[in-house]
Amino acid sequence: MSHILLQDALFIMASKSNISPIHGLRQKAKDHIAREIQSQLNIPADQLLQELRVHQVELEMQNEELLRTQQALEDSLNRYVSLYEFAPVGYLSLSENGTINEANLMSADLLGEDRSTLLKQRFPRFIAPEDGDRWHQHFHCVMLRGKSKSCELRMRRADGTQFYARLDCLLLEPKVEHALGNGRLTMRVALTDITELKLAEQQLRVAATVFESQEGMMVTDAKHAILKVNHAFTNITGYSAEEAVGKTPRLLSSGRHNAEFFAAMWSRISSTDSWQGEIWNRRKNGEIFPQWLTITAVKGEDGVVTNYVATLTDITARKAAEEEMQQLAFYDQLTRLPNRRLLLDRLQRAMTTSARTRQYCALMFVDLDNFKSLNDSLGHDVGDLMLQIVAQRLALCVREGDTVSRMGGDEFMVMLENLHENAQEASMLAETIGKKILSAINQPFQLAGHEYISTVSIGVTLFINHRYTVPEIQKQADVAMYQAKTAGRNKLQFFKPEL
Repeated sequence: MSHILLQDALFIMASKSNISPIHGLRQKAKDHIAREIQSQLNIPADQLLQELRVHQVELEMQNEELLRTQQALEDSLNRYVSLYEFAPVGYLSLSENGTINEANLMSADLLGEDRSTLLKQRFPRFIAPEDGDRWHQHFHCVMLRGKSKSCELRMRRADGTQFYARLDCLLLEPKVEHALGNGRLTMRVALTDITELKLAEQQLRVAATVFESQEGMMVTDAKHAILKVNHAFTNITGYSAEEAVGKTPRLLSSGRHNAEFFAAMWSRISSTDSWQGEIWNRRKNGEIFPQWLTITAVKGEDGVVTNYVATLTDITARKAAEEEMQQLAFYDQLTRLPNRRLLLDRLQRAMTTSARTRQYCALMFVDLDNFKSLNDSLGHDVGDLMLQIVAQRLALCVREGDTVSRMGGDEFMVMLENLHENAQEASMLAETIGKKILSAINQPFQLAGHEYISTVSIGVTLFINHRYTVPEIQKQADVAMYQAKTAGRNKLQFFKPEL
């Protein structure tokens, strides 16, 4: 009877304790106590009660450990759920036929569908039609081979808009699925929006294509050290990338531009972030050539310059073409002297200049005597040779800054600028130059084995300011020249108003 009473007392004490009935703990404690009582019937009651108290403490400690473990598991589960739901990557589970069984919030957001309606839909619905076949092949490849695999596809949201996505797919093994309570195959999909990455790649490809264009390109840092050049730069300058990188653009300096030129250039870049213009540079072989240069400053988000990008184009051919056009438009093709058009332009400018300097200018009309007989007797080729030699001799008779031009046929005009403020002094200087011309032309000409003596008649008129118009000045020189011919040729005659 005492054993029964003691057993009941032990169970009453156990029931009054804080021991939680987690996983049948109370029943186990009861069975354990019963076994202890049965095995120790001969032990005194007070000793048994002491041992009972020890067991009670142990049970309470075990219960607390179990509670802590349970709380840790719940915390871990909450963290997993948070990571899963709010991850920056979409996570989905697909069945064997591509039906969406699970989806986190990000996947619903990426696909533009509420999660409650997203589940049980077939995933291929969200693949862009143009990539449908690629997804079909990828899906079956993962399902059949059971290997993780990635692909990039164009996805279609519920509203029809598209985006680029990376799909990392993993097939769970059947035993794993069985442990999760599902005996069927399941594919896990990590869905990442890579639209910005694709656009960046596209921009990089475009930039790379542009960089390797026909124009030379050079990229420097903020301190003007060259970081990169393209193939066109090498073709234009002769410097390879290895020779240019680390140097500064002074590598190409021709020495033709002074410090003021570059100061103005960089002042413009500082104020407008760009500059363009014509500049002379030097190739590796020492050849100086013209180029069209554009410099653009590249700034960071803070507005500070990080790089400079320069594009350079060799304009040697263009300059040659421009010079050729200039020759055709303003120069006589036979003698290379300024033609009538250029002379009239310079004559107009000389009139304007004389108004400022108050110095007289002179216009001479120089006409070869009996040139027609030379052409008729020896031919036009000899006549052309004669005209070329006359042009050379006339150029040697005038001062630097004066103009010798061919008007056509055997007619030449010479314009003398800044003679003198006094009309008489100006006339004397013009007469001196005129007599020098007469003497030069009187020298024998050697023309294709023939010696030929020629003379010229010269008409001279002085002008200053805008007292007369350009046609009037030309007419005055022409009248004076005919007066010289009338006087017997090989003479110089000044224009006189009474003429």
